[in-house]
Amino acid sequence: MLNLRYRPFWIAASAVLVLGVVWGSLQTSLGGEVPQGFDKVEHFGTYLFLAVWFTGLFARPRWWMVAATLLMLGAAMEAGQYIMQAGRAADVYDMAANVAGVAAGLLLAALLTGGWTQRIESWLR
Repeated sequence: MLNLRYRPFWIAASAVLVLGVVWGSLQTSLGGEVPQGFDKVEHFGTYLFLAVWFTGLFARPRWWMVAATLLMLGAAMEAGQYIMQAGRAADVYDMAANVAGVAAGLLLAALLTGGWTQRIESWLR
């Protein structure tokens, strides 16, 4: 992890973010009908956001670990949906959208946003 002044905050915010994604991926009580294919946009956007978030916390040489961890999270959520059999369905296309979101997030980080937490902390000093 980058040397950050507000490290406990970034860790806590990251934990809340990941727990929210896990809850959103596995909960069944709010499963309203979404337009055809829109859930793929949700998957793409979520994993793009996660990739941008975590590339802000780690140095570029560690981004491969960010990508691998996010892909494992996505696969675990799909496996969890399959195992639960509680109204959520695992879908290979959801995982493809997750992969595309991570790839787009890494590209965005490489071009613009990588290390964004350090920039925010420098503004706060």
